[in-house]
Amino acid sequence: MPAAMHRFYLRKMYLENRLKDAGGVVLNGVPIDMRKIKTPAYFISTREDHIAPWKSTYSGAKLFSGPVRFVLGGSGHIAGIVNPPSANKYGYATNTTLPDTPDEWLSGIAQHEGSWWLDWANWVQPHQGEDVAPRQPGDGKLPALEDAPGSYVKAKMAQAAK
Repeated sequence: MPAAMHRFYLRKMYLENRLKDAGGVVLNGVPIDMRKIKTPAYFISTREDHIAPWKSTYSGAKLFSGPVRFVLGGSGHIAGIVNPPSANKYGYATNTTLPDTPDEWLSGIAQHEGSWWLDWANWVQPHQGEDVAPRQPGDGKLPALEDAPGSYVKAKMAQAAK
């Protein structure tokens, strides 16, 4: 990530927390308003996440206008997310409603054994669309420049600087 982009990201998203504000973040001249997003969203957070505490991410889930499923996994920031279903660890909590506060949400949870990934797989099923046929490079408006993987992946830093 380029330094200017990283600064913008850290300042707007963390220091100022502006993504929650309608128009608080502007990208390429377009003000972003999370409330206008109607696409179904699956929010997964973890109980012991020290980087993105679940009560904070819960308030982010409340910004969208479309249907939102908020799920609270066990463990922390990485282990609670990447652990595969086959490990059968940690468990997760769900609530069919999205009340105003995280404490209200927590008071109405159902606790589940196993991985949240299986819950996501069931949730995403009705939201997935038709399969899209793969594109053939060069068949669109722009010609293919060269065969994959492309010469840029073989370039060394000394060559790129010239």
